Amino acid sequence: METLPPVLENAPQEPPRTMSLASRLFNIFATPGEVFEQIKNTPVSTANWLTPALTLIVVTWLGVSLIFSQDSIQQQLKEITDQAVEKQVQKGKLTEQQAEQARAVAAKFGSLGSKIGAYSTPVLVGLVLPFWWGLLVWLIGTQALHADFSYMKGVEMVGLGGMVGVLDAIVRSLLILIMGNLFASPSLALFLKQFDPQNPTHSLLAVVNIMTFWSLAVRSIGLARLSSTRFGKAAAWVFGIWIIQTSVLVGLSLAAQKIAAR
Repeated sequence: METLPPVLENAPQEPPRTMSLASRLFNIFATPGEVFEQIKNTPVSTANWLTPALTLIVVTWLGVSLIFSQDSIQQQLKEITDQAVEKQVQKGKLTEQQAEQARAVAAKFGSLGSKIGAYSTPVLVGLVLPFWWGLLVWLIGTQALHADFSYMKGVEMVGLGGMVGVLDAIVRSLLILIMGNLFASPSLALFLKQFDPQNPTHSLLAVVNIMTFWSLAVRSIGLARLSSTRFGKAAAWVFGIWIIQTSVLVGLSLAAQKIAAR
């Protein structure tokens, strides 16, 4: 009878395989749980949040350059300005002469403001959002879920999850270029024939974005792994805070529009 070799209790075990940065960035789409489990047990790395942020900025800037080079987009911006000026004329706040002057100024500088906003937004999203949501994740995890992880671990998790935002930027840019509509996005607003940013219903439909929900799900997985808790409990916190935050922002935006329309 063949005897089996003795089992060595103290035999050295092979350390778990460490993902490269590139692997972490791409695996966030397929196996985010494995990515977050690894960063949970490794030293803090700035590259985990900075690389996705810089990638988002570069990808979005490229998309913005292509979008604003389209004649259809320039025409849409002109129509939006003309409609806004016409509303002011109808309300008696502008004379026809003043309206013509406003149109002339908008034709000269109107697109500049849109470009500044389009180029600055990804910088804010890429560099500020990981620290804001990282703070929320850290507070939820350490205070509500009684976990023990550092604030920068929350920043790393949110930053890596930002790769979904990079994909969102690519999809959004392609939709805008294909449809010739500046407001096209992978949301319920895509089914509208003409999107009106001043329409509350349209604004709410734009919020229902599949990429947003994907991103929130990834953050929920990250919070669950960092806190060693169930996904459902983590998702309840992440989605709940997002609903509150979005409601406040949409409410402020609509309030600002009403004040400006007076």
